[in-house]
Order: sequence, then C-alpha cells, then structure tokens
Amino acid sequence: MRLLLPFLLVTTSLLAQPFPQTFTTAKSPAEAGFSADRLKRLDTWLQGLIDKDIAPNAVTFVAHRGKIVHYKAFGYSNLAKKTPLKRDDLYRIASQSKAITTVTLMTLYEEEKFLLDDPISKYIPAFKNPKVLVSYDKKDPIGGKYETRPAKSEITIRQLLSHNAGIPYEHPLDQRPEFRVPFFNSTAPDKLDDVINKLATRPLLRDPGTDSTGAGFTYGLNIDILGRLIEILAGKPFDVAMRERVLEPLGMNDTYFYLPDNKASRLVELYSKPGMDQPLTVHTNEAYRNFAVSGAKTFFSGGAGLVSSVEDYARLCQMLLNGGSFNNKRILGRKTIEMMLRNQIGAAEVWDRKDKFGLGFMLITENSRYGDQASPGSYNWGGMYCSEFTIDPKEELILLIFTNVHPYAYYGDFVKKFRIAVYQALE
Repeated sequence: MRLLLPFLLVTTSLLAQPFPQTFTTAKSPAEAGFSADRLKRLDTWLQGLIDKDIAPNAVTFVAHRGKIVHYKAFGYSNLAKKTPLKRDDLYRIASQSKAITTVTLMTLYEEEKFLLDDPISKYIPAFKNPKVLVSYDKKDPIGGKYETRPAKSEITIRQLLSHNAGIPYEHPLDQRPEFRVPFFNSTAPDKLDDVINKLATRPLLRDPGTDSTGAGFTYGLNIDILGRLIEILAGKPFDVAMRERVLEPLGMNDTYFYLPDNKASRLVELYSKPGMDQPLTVHTNEAYRNFAVSGAKTFFSGGAGLVSSVEDYARLCQMLLNGGSFNNKRILGRKTIEMMLRNQIGAAEVWDRKDKFGLGFMLITENSRYGDQASPGSYNWGGMYCSEFTIDPKEELILLIFTNVHPYAYYGDFVKKFRIAVYQALE
C-alpha cells in the first residue's frame, strides 16, 4: 500500500492537467495541433486584404490549449504615414467592452451583492415603473407627440445582461433633448450617473422579457446601465472597479477607457469603407476617432467605450475558457461561467444568426448561420469598429482578430473568413 500511494498521487497529478495560466508560443504550428501549410492560407489572405486596400491592418491572436499558434500584425496603423502595425497596437474594441463589463459585474454577483432577477430599479430608482412606446409622430419625432403605456413588468438585471429588456441603441425618440444620451462614445463632459438616469426615462420599445412570439432580443444600451450598477454596488467609480477586479488581476495593462499620454501614440487610426468599390478613408466622426485620447474623458461606457490590445483581450478569453482563472488569479467561479453560457432569451434568436444569447455572450448553436466551423457551445462577440473574439471550449481554442474600420462593407467577410482560415488548419 505504501508503494501504491505515491504512484496514485503521481498518476492523478498527470491526469489533472491544470488550465494554462500564461500563454506560451508554440515551437511550431504542429506542436499546437495545426497544419503549418494550411495555416499559411491565413497569412496569404490577410496580406491580400492589405495589398488590395480592403483593410488597413489586422492583428490576430490564436491560442490552442494556451499555446500561441498565430499572433501577427499586418498592414499599417496609419495609412498616410505608412506606419507598420505592431502586434501591441491599441484598438477601439466597442462592443467587446461588454464582456469585460459583464465579468466585472459577475464578480459582484459572487459576493452576493445582487440577484439576477432583481429589478434594476432596486438599485437605480429612475427605472421604476418603465413605459413602452406605443406610437409617435414619424414626421416630427423630435417635437411631435408620442404615446406610451405601462410596461407589463420591471426590467431585471438578467434581462439587461442578455439584451432582453426592450432597450435599443437606435430609438425613434433619441434626438429629443429629454432623451438624448451619448450613442457610443463621448468627448463631452458627460457623467455615467446622469446619462443612465436620463436613459431610464426613455420608453422601451417592447415589454421586458421574451414574449409568446419569441421576440426577446433587442440589442442596445443595456450594458452601459450595468456599468452604473457596478459603481453603486462596488462603491467606486466604474473604471476603478473594473481595473481592480478584472484588468489588473489578469495583467490586462493595455486596456483603458481613456489612454494615458504615454500610450496614446499606439492607438491605430480609424477608417471607413462603406462600399467595396470605395477606398479606405479616415473616419469623419471626431468622437469615434479620438474619444480615447482627447475631450473631457469623464464618460465610462461599459457597452462600447474601451480600447485594448489583442493580447490583453486574449487574457480575458483564456480566463473564461479556463473556467474563471488566468495569470494565477481566479476572477470568477467555474459554475458562474457555466451559468453565463446558458441561453437567456428563450425562443428568441440573435438577429438572423440562429444563435442564442447568455449573460454577456452570443452562444453559437448547431443551427448557426454565423459561427461557421466553431463547435456548438462556442461563444463570441464583436465590436462595431470590426473586432471579434471566439472561444471554443470543445477545441480549447481562442481566436481574435482586430481592425478598425466603420462602416465596413467587408465586416462580415472579414471576421467569418478569419474563423474559416483558422479552423481549416486545425488538425
């Protein structure tokens, strides 16, 4: 028995391989389970986009079981200056901010600060007794009359996390002074609490929750509201709470709402390409281009306001894939992440994708029209400036690709063909 016990201990330790807590670079694609020859297709395709003026740049990060198999930069961070893109250049990640905000909020959930089905009005009273828009003057939405009715229920935190509350981005009345709030980013001296209290007065586009027809996914400013909730529950400014609870423990040292001066030069330029027959041009919206480096720097948009590097964001993805830990720091419990990956929108679907939504992420289904070869049960999301991540638990794989173009006629092809190129090389 004395001889058997050490053998059992060694055998058990070999079988219970820990999740990777750091990234290591694979010595070769084969070591990470990829075909070197087939992976070259990814490089050829991306370089072709640069050469044909379809994309200004792209940076990739692909890791299999913690081993980096593809981490490369293509193109230029600034086309006019022909500045070669670096792997650690910084991108506006827009709606990829939502996952970081969600994780931050769920750390508070694990501390028993709230329940998912609590009404948001319990913490932000301005949301008490919500109303639903019935009709409005389409000829004069700014000054004309509109009608509302009481909503059938209060808005819950669960519904905000799953975009199931009837709160959109584009609202028919959003240009009325009493309802106007920052759409994505702001260089004005806006404050999160003021913006959210104002947003609470807007009528919903439908009742919270999923109705009998399956309607139940209205993508919008939900996660910005939860940024304010984080402030209230943590007793600290949103950006401070996010940094202390998620960014610093994970070593995400290049992720910010507003860049420090010594990192501002690493922000890539923002371009537009609304048609495939149109050239890449510098974006005309100064707030979109410069919110992270100029202006008042007072508004913290949890739904769309962060900038990050691809490797920083990969740390968040690997933490989620690991079941809640990375960098030898546990951010969330394994069972919490499992719960976050359950369908929260019932019979509803994410747009025309045939996919579902959990708490913070889109869930790729067997019927997905978006996920390509990603295993059912994978989850992902992207940002409007064209960046995206996919996490595939079955394959123990994370995939990220970033560029910054908006509007982008090639957006769908860009993110989907990237996934196709990665998966076709997986052995």
